[in-house]
Amino acid sequence: MSVTDEVLKANETYAQYFNFGNLPLPPARKLAVVACMDARLIVSQILGLKAGDAHIIRNAGGIVTEDALRSLIISHHLLGTQEFIIINHTDCGMLTFKDEDLRSKLQKQTGTAAVAPVAFHAFSNLEENVRQQIQKVRSHPWLPKQISVRGFVYDVKTGRLREVVEARPTSARGA
Repeated sequence: MSVTDEVLKANETYAQYFNFGNLPLPPARKLAVVACMDARLIVSQILGLKAGDAHIIRNAGGIVTEDALRSLIISHHLLGTQEFIIINHTDCGMLTFKDEDLRSKLQKQTGTAAVAPVAFHAFSNLEENVRQQIQKVRSHPWLPKQISVRGFVYDVKTGRLREVVEARPTSARGA
């Protein structure tokens, strides 16, 4: 039996006891989360969320990509979210390679170049990556400046979140 067959069987059991069919479309906690797809992160449990509480947007690295921005804009403007959280984590696979190395490896393995993805968004510093993702959200003209955007690093060994303080611009000297 394949893993897909196993999870389909599990879905049959889940559906027998399913009782979330009447949840409203907007998330109850008015929260949207961008997090890494790493299987060790169970975002709802990490944040104490229940079904229907928040939008969870996941991808490799917890990157605010064009598609993640699209989702955040829809989440805010059409479904009323008022707070955004970005979660990266320790021991992330995105720390283990460089985009150009992976692209080269894939081209050698397949014998062809590809137009997508344009970038894999690998990074070498967790905290700096979280700051960059916060900045991508804050700088988008379709997202209000007053919306709360906070970033965290989740420790896969302890289960704890540590907030990443946003870098503050230095004031000009002599001004």
